[in-house]
Amino acid sequence: MAKTNVHIVPRGDQWAVQRANGQRATRLVDTQQDAIDVGRDIARHQQVELIIHGRDGQINRRDSYGHDPYPPKG
Repeated sequence: MAKTNVHIVPRGDQWAVQRANGQRATRLVDTQQDAIDVGRDIARHQQVELIIHGRDGQINRRDSYGHDPYPPKG
């Protein structure tokens, strides 16, 4: 299974934890913080990036749990 980033996105009155380009939510919860907690556990385990969206759908924050190169390229 390919490693894909985990997104926290609004879904109606709830928050969804879902994979990048995923159609279905891995989990739906009532608060953004609960979704972040669940998503962070998944991202750490899979060593991918956690991408947190705001209520407007825009990306508010990114947390990387993968193997980032040091020093960064570029």
